[in-house]
Amino acid sequence: MKKVVVAMSGGVDSSVALHLVKQQGFAPIGLFMKNWEETDEGSCSAAHEFEDVASVCEKLQVPYYTVNFSKEYYNLVFQDFLDGYKAGLTPNPDILCNREIKFKYLLNKALEMDADFLATGHYARNINGQLMRSLDTNKDQSYFLYTLTSSVLSKVLFPIGALEKKEVRKIAKELGLSTADKKDSTGICFIGKKDFRPFLSKYLQAKSGPLQTLSGKHVGNHEGAAYYTLGQRKGLGIGGPGEPWFVVGKDIEKNIVFVEQGDHPALYHKGLIASTLSWVGGHPPSSLFRATAKIRYRQIDADCEITCLDDGRLNVLFDKNQKAITPGQSVVFYQGDICLGGAIIISSYNPSLTSLLPCTARMHHHRVE
Repeated sequence: MKKVVVAMSGGVDSSVALHLVKQQGFAPIGLFMKNWEETDEGSCSAAHEFEDVASVCEKLQVPYYTVNFSKEYYNLVFQDFLDGYKAGLTPNPDILCNREIKFKYLLNKALEMDADFLATGHYARNINGQLMRSLDTNKDQSYFLYTLTSSVLSKVLFPIGALEKKEVRKIAKELGLSTADKKDSTGICFIGKKDFRPFLSKYLQAKSGPLQTLSGKHVGNHEGAAYYTLGQRKGLGIGGPGEPWFVVGKDIEKNIVFVEQGDHPALYHKGLIASTLSWVGGHPPSSLFRATAKIRYRQIDADCEITCLDDGRLNVLFDKNQKAITPGQSVVFYQGDICLGGAIIISSYNPSLTSLLPCTARMHHHRVE
């Protein structure tokens, strides 16, 4: 009987994944990761999550263990997250956590335990080493998994990838699992739901500065340019008549956040440049190809043309202008339900709008890896 280590988070998805692995005739082992050392007074979310893991594993009569990757998470994920914000980017720690922690350290741990596979509660499908969207398109998480290669996927199972969320909860209720009605986790990967700005302020030395329009008009003050992201509407502290204000650019060196009212042309971009490429199959379909792309998780796919540049970066040209393309986020490519891979956005552009933007607003500081 083949052995499968199931990554247990304390949520309903991994709980049902554990059940399905057992039902499919594998010998499952539950493994809970602690990846963040709680420092907030009275905070013990990891302990509560582990209680739910224990409850589910005992109910399903499956052995379970815990492993601590807090040091690795801080050094490989959280520090990169902080560095990105310091540079004016808006990084996505969930993607890096999947690449560095879940499907590297945790996978290696599973293999050390003589497991044949690692199973997780992600909404995605793995068909012969090909990453595909889940059947529940509303919950699909392939966007966060694009850094996984076919060789890694050969050792990975996504048991709930062919189920809808409502079916997952129904199975959990029928089994009498304690996680059946538990709310989905939100917030930063493994850190959880935090009051974002106060949390980041513990690690970033941000300074207040001007909120100003592209024409140079001062309209307010920000609490630190690193805290703001392109397209942001809430939390700007600008009132008054007229349409709402949006962040349209940042100059980290001068500590300026640029804002404009309404659906301003400066929010839209024709294309982007991306680096830190990752292809599921090891290489792109060709040096020039068409696909659909997501520039953020909750976005409808956009048709585009991708050119692989000689310097190892990508140029992505969209058929229709895209709103608030954000450096630091990932652009992920699809052909139908197949996830081809993705890359980190380092800059965006729209040649027709160049005259609207001062050079400082067009600056996107980035690291090319």
